[in-house]
Amino acid sequence: MAATERTALGPLVGAIDQGTSSTRFLVFNAKTAELLSHHQVEIKQEFPREGWVEQDPKEILNSVYECVEKTCEKMKQLNINISNIRAIGVTNQRETTVVWDKTTGEPLYNAIVWLDLRTQSTVERLLKRIPGKNKTFSKFKTGLPLSTYFSAVKLRWLLDNVEEIRKAVEDRRAMFGTIDSWLIWSLTGGKNGGIHCTDVTNASRTMLFNIHSLEWDPELCKFFDIPMEILPNVRSSSEIYGLMVFLLSVFAKQKSGALTGVPISGCLGDQSAALVGQMCFQDGQAKNTYGTGCFLLCNTGQKSVFSEHGLITTIAYKMGRDKPAFYALEGSVAIAGAVVRWLRDNLGIAKTSQEVEKLAADVGTSYGCYFVPAFSGLYAPYWEPSARGIICGLTQFTNKSHIAFAALEAVCFQTREILDAMNKDCGIPLSQLQVDGGMTNNKILMQLQSDILCIPVVKPSMPETTALGAAMAAGAAEGVGVWSLNPGDLTAVTCERFEPQINPEESEYRYARWKKAVMKSMGWETSESPNGKPK
Repeated sequence: MAATERTALGPLVGAIDQGTSSTRFLVFNAKTAELLSHHQVEIKQEFPREGWVEQDPKEILNSVYECVEKTCEKMKQLNINISNIRAIGVTNQRETTVVWDKTTGEPLYNAIVWLDLRTQSTVERLLKRIPGKNKTFSKFKTGLPLSTYFSAVKLRWLLDNVEEIRKAVEDRRAMFGTIDSWLIWSLTGGKNGGIHCTDVTNASRTMLFNIHSLEWDPELCKFFDIPMEILPNVRSSSEIYGLMVFLLSVFAKQKSGALTGVPISGCLGDQSAALVGQMCFQDGQAKNTYGTGCFLLCNTGQKSVFSEHGLITTIAYKMGRDKPAFYALEGSVAIAGAVVRWLRDNLGIAKTSQEVEKLAADVGTSYGCYFVPAFSGLYAPYWEPSARGIICGLTQFTNKSHIAFAALEAVCFQTREILDAMNKDCGIPLSQLQVDGGMTNNKILMQLQSDILCIPVVKPSMPETTALGAAMAAGAAEGVGVWSLNPGDLTAVTCERFEPQINPEESEYRYARWKKAVMKSMGWETSESPNGKPK
């Protein structure tokens, strides 16, 4: 394509995609949804104690700067004019909790990641205050069960255990936010007038937010003893929050002003962003994202549907200040891609994720071996924090290839469990499953998934649906208006289909064995050590 054509692409939209294992910045053509350029940086996860998972908020912020700068450099090399970037959307790992000092701009502790289990004793202490120890006491307000997963208990732990945070709250210097809030505040000026906000999708994952009134809930804040003044302002998923103020980052040779003044006008939690990016705007449309964890969301329209089968109710999106909120039922699985990373980094049975796929392909079966990767307890549909990972059905014949296959199969079985729950709650079984996320590049996994679900699996040829969703929200915002969300204007996506290739009886047999293994993983851990003190 000639240089003149590249500069005449029309309006572009950028998306910051800050996930659990990496940060990316991607640039899309607002008219065609074509991905033009991107850059990715892997993020370190720290495990200071068993069950603890942390990340450095400053490393996360610097990774955003690096990705933006490197992507802009790549675009210049492609003769694409970066001044055509009209808006930026943010999508992020949800629930992960940051508290920072608004006077210095410094985080007061590492970010506590959504997978972290340190709050189990906090959860148990809170449960004692609820009549009948009912985990779902706030279900009809928040859509969520009381769990280590959501932000309120992480924030409660920080207030209980970190003196610096307690002091900052007393001095009215503390700000709380999920990753989206930390990034938007920092990128719009930080301590020099940064905007402290979040969107409804991220707020709905805190356990402090009423998903009907779309406001922070004073009763829940009182229950968790969270001061409301540290919470961000809640906005829609598509509106101008503020303008980019590009500060000197550790990666920039000089002050980088490439995107200064560009509005940040889209914000969606990563799973909501994927739902938007997959164009699931109709009641009953669903998608499953395979990332660090696995998340199945089904759009339920403008009504909140409450599950009888272990799913949670969450806000899907709200595409403008005056637009209605749309809701979703969600099945959340803690460990999906993380199990492949664990095989690579902890067990060392492969040097790359691709090698794990090759090991599994070499045998094509787990040979009766089942792997339940309950490293962070079990999420949907069980909500069982006492579970821990197990591998069972081992024989002298079992080798690392069988374990690799069992790990991939585990991702598919977990998806089957949440899909079964979704079908029961919705009453209309899904006839096919739309998928996205990094793991969908693994063809063996996608075929296995179709075999285990007994329905076709449909994968878009452009896998970056999470970033695309954030870009769509940003480009469609009032005052930006470069991306139309009218159904007739949405670009048709080409897809790859995987059809079931085994008979349903074999699939059912393997699934029944998996369920047996899940039962054996439960009741393993308590939050007390042998001397009766909390761990």
